[in-house]
Amino acid sequence: MENLISLVNKIQRACTALGDHGEASALPTLWDSLPAIAVVGGQSSGKSSVLESIVGKDFLPRGSGIVTRRPLVLQLHKIEEGSREYAEFLHLPRKRFTDFAAVRKEISDETDRETGRSKQISSVPIHLSIYSPNVVNLTLIDLPGLTKVAVEGQSDTIVQEIENMVRSYIEKPNCIILAISPANQDLATSDAIRISREVDPTGERTLGVLTKIDLMDKGTDAVEILEGKSYRLKFPWVGL
Repeated sequence: MENLISLVNKIQRACTALGDHGEASALPTLWDSLPAIAVVGGQSSGKSSVLESIVGKDFLPRGSGIVTRRPLVLQLHKIEEGSREYAEFLHLPRKRFTDFAAVRKEISDETDRETGRSKQISSVPIHLSIYSPNVVNLTLIDLPGLTKVAVEGQSDTIVQEIENMVRSYIEKPNCIILAISPANQDLATSDAIRISREVDPTGERTLGVLTKIDLMDKGTDAVEILEGKSYRLKFPWVGL
């Protein structure tokens, strides 16, 4: 299995380098045939916290509005115990980052190189590999947060553009959807659950993650959600 995951990682890197990165197209591509885990959620839903918990490092840009403006293909590689953790970007071959604050800055800078310093989005992904003894071999795709309104500096169509981009990844039958929903908001209004339900109505490839449990209003309870009584998925909900 480890050899298979390693092979898939290499093929995904090759696809990205060749410009095949899951964009909606009339014809199927090699990327479409590969398994993927896509991280989906609304703005400020806690997507960054989930990813950083998996990695064990703070490395993602933070801020208000749409922070993730390009897909981030994050490949985790387990290395020997005692080895020093480092990161590499596909667009900066042979450059190792051991300072994860510098990783965060490079993600922001590379986003700006593609989109300018505007608040627009791009479907061209950033490819980041992290090597650490504290991770498992895994590939995750962090997608821009779903939003309901455009802010100053964004086109009026950006709401639909983001949804189209997210849908182009998660509608593929070989994509596992990591649906992030904050516990301090009504699950019925969750953007992640709404769009996941549309492409995976039976919940067979959706994993629900409930974030911000510590911010729930006094007197509220997350148990019904975590037990699948509010919205049932094939697999149990995870609380964070």
